[in-house]
Amino acid sequence: MNVYDFTVKTRKGEDVALSDFKGKVLLIVNTATGCGFTPQYKELQELYDADHDKGLEILDFPCNQFADQAPGTDEEIHTFCTGRFGITFPQYAKIDVNGENASPLYKYLTENTRFAGFKGAAGLALGTVVKKMDKDYKNNGNIKWNFTKILIDREGNIIGRFEPTDSMKDVKKAVEAAL
Repeated sequence: MNVYDFTVKTRKGEDVALSDFKGKVLLIVNTATGCGFTPQYKELQELYDADHDKGLEILDFPCNQFADQAPGTDEEIHTFCTGRFGITFPQYAKIDVNGENASPLYKYLTENTRFAGFKGAAGLALGTVVKKMDKDYKNNGNIKWNFTKILIDREGNIIGRFEPTDSMKDVKKAVEAAL
């Protein structure tokens, strides 16, 4: 089993088989428009602009599970992201990434990755917040916060996980190695 076994919904409700992305490197990201990490949209777009022609696809899944930081409809979120950050990579329907209502794709991703740890001062603060929601957060694969990134190779296999406090330089380096 790998990510090609899953189907997701576009923001307009259409099904997309992830097998359509065979041969591409995927960066799967759960996002939010009202988060302290929301400026990462700019860096994600820069990465997409630089590497899309080399085979990179960024799959953006808005999620409102973390402090209600992704309010609004799928279209409202899309309008915000295109207007404020010039996003051109695909944005999919809002989903849950953890819990009983988690999308099947994210159930697979969280069962097959581990929390990589938070970094820096932002990581210390975020760790305090996350620990209140999940006392065992360091020992499971649940998504901890918005802008967690999962890197998928050209064969559909998970090859990396980046927490929101990881440097986008590290993400870019891993993406370019996968390409």
